[in-house]
Amino acid sequence: MRAVTVSDYGATPVVVDLPTPMAGPGQVLIKLAAAGMNPMDATLASGAWRPEPATFPMVLGVDGAGIVDALGEGATRFSPGDRIFGQLLISPIGSAGTYAEYVAVTAAAPLALVPDGLDLVGAAAVPTVGGTGLTLVESLEPLEDKTMLVIGAGGGVASFAIQYSVIAGARVIANVRASAEERVRSYGVAETIDDTTVPVGETVRRAHRDGIDVLIDLVSDAESFSSLASLVRPGGTALSTRYVADPRALSASGIRGVNFVLRATTEVLERVAEDLVEGRIVAPPITRIALDEVPSVMGSSPHRRSEGKTVIVL
Repeated sequence: MRAVTVSDYGATPVVVDLPTPMAGPGQVLIKLAAAGMNPMDATLASGAWRPEPATFPMVLGVDGAGIVDALGEGATRFSPGDRIFGQLLISPIGSAGTYAEYVAVTAAAPLALVPDGLDLVGAAAVPTVGGTGLTLVESLEPLEDKTMLVIGAGGGVASFAIQYSVIAGARVIANVRASAEERVRSYGVAETIDDTTVPVGETVRRAHRDGIDVLIDLVSDAESFSSLASLVRPGGTALSTRYVADPRALSASGIRGVNFVLRATTEVLERVAEDLVEGRIVAPPITRIALDEVPSVMGSSPHRRSEGKTVIVL
């Protein structure tokens, strides 16, 4: 099979030929149709984040969707031909990568059936960004009548988080570039700020002199996050998905600091997929690329700032 791998932490991603895996005991072999790309994938490949041991060559990617091709001994959860999707951030990292034509993984992994009304490309875009958006917002509830600032509002996680926050009753201020403003406004945000034209902090302070209740920051480094967290009033929450919050320092100012980590489950995947199919939320725009394009896309600055979601079609 063809796959995108790195030979060691920090190595350049390359497309290589690898033996097609077999379904071992308790495993399911998936013929992948699509794989969702996440900034986390590059972070794992670089070695900057090492949540679990890794194996090399590391097959990149954790989000995928496809067709069950075969079952290993004792695997009864799915049947050949089932359409399934999931997040495969499984130890050792790289052993169940989704930037590949096939993946063999334990059937107990966070996997779910793809519901009617959702295609495999759309399903591959969901696991990390949709699961993060849903569970992140639920960790902040109740949000009724609270003012929330979302930094990095044009990306995939933000697309889901904003919609779930609006449903929960929050008044959302979105930091988003002009190119994505119309789309983000369609999610129900109350205000937008383009940080390429005006400073976010100053703009929020002028409009909300008493501060905001919640900060969701999806992109900032530690210094920028700390500055933005000063916008949060005592009793509020400042949350980072980049693990740069300092809970102890924030607590001294009466603010709850959170470094959010997604714990993917089948139930979460099913709930997000159902919300999409039922029209309670809408998916962000998807940019489709081929496997051969992955190394150049991963190394490009535009990908790191991309709006919506990039999906590899296999």
